[in-house]
Amino acid sequence: MFDTDKFINPHQVGGIESYTLDDGDGRGVRVCEVNTGAGLTYRIAVDRGLDIDRAFMNGRSLAYYTHRDLMRPSRAYDQGMDWLKSFPGGLLTSCGPFNTGAPATDEGESLGLHGPHSNTSATIESIIQPDPHAGQMQMSVTGIIRYGAFYGPNLELRRTIRSTLGEPSIHINDTFTNVGNAPATHAWLLHINFGYPLLDEGTEFIAPVVDHEIHRGELSRAYFVDGIAPGFAKAPTPKHAADGKVFRYLTLRADAKNRTRAAIWNQKLNLGVAIDYSIEEFPRLGQWCHWGQREYVSALEPMTGGVDGRDDDRRRGWMQTIEPMEHRSYSYSLTAVDQKPVV
Repeated sequence: MFDTDKFINPHQVGGIESYTLDDGDGRGVRVCEVNTGAGLTYRIAVDRGLDIDRAFMNGRSLAYYTHRDLMRPSRAYDQGMDWLKSFPGGLLTSCGPFNTGAPATDEGESLGLHGPHSNTSATIESIIQPDPHAGQMQMSVTGIIRYGAFYGPNLELRRTIRSTLGEPSIHINDTFTNVGNAPATHAWLLHINFGYPLLDEGTEFIAPVVDHEIHRGELSRAYFVDGIAPGFAKAPTPKHAADGKVFRYLTLRADAKNRTRAAIWNQKLNLGVAIDYSIEEFPRLGQWCHWGQREYVSALEPMTGGVDGRDDDRRRGWMQTIEPMEHRSYSYSLTAVDQKPVV
């Protein structure tokens, strides 16, 4: 794909660049910017759990960014709804690892919205650059994120984010280990946030839905009136001002290997993003839409539990546990596409 006689520096065709932000609330945050050499560029926020904030395909943004954008991590956002004060949006904000969803009190423990992951810095283990002259087309960033306290629970996440030079895809592997000496509750949710111009009036949600559960009030029931079809994006509306939103759980059909795909597709731009994951790892998919003026965003959210808090997960039998020295792995990918995805 690349004529290696025509360049000497691999960064001319793609690679990873590391730098530190130097202004605003994000000053001091370490990031790794990845150029896939196939039109897809994305930025990994090392100090925000190795999540992905910026993402562009051929210069068009795929993701939604909040007003405050990428900020320094802080444990101050662990309580109540304060997680929202530092939520950057971005292509991928991971939630967990002990709980996801709404603030709750579970077995005497007070839990904040979506858990501590997003406000936890990573330790970089490796950055591997592509070297097309040597036939090495893969590039990756691997880091370690640690959560917990003395007396526990204590979890460790090893996350690898990998791309191949010449391919517009992001492949992620998350492996959790309970490094403590007692069982740890566990939940993991991928907040994959789409924004304008990919997300626009008429943009289509695509997924092989076999069942759904509408959630959160009249707005949700009105939006999902067409049944289980994933549907289309709406125009911005004052009805979704402030915390106006719609949400539902989706159950998807999977292939013989228990993998499934969900996608978003903008016919006007011939641009979309497909998400590939295992229904064994993520049993349900959340569909969240917020058609607020200027705060115009929708997410597809593979998840292990739910969004009503760990006490609700426990009641519904959705809560998971990782035993001491047990591993729990997740493997998923996001691909920018220029043809309508088939799921």
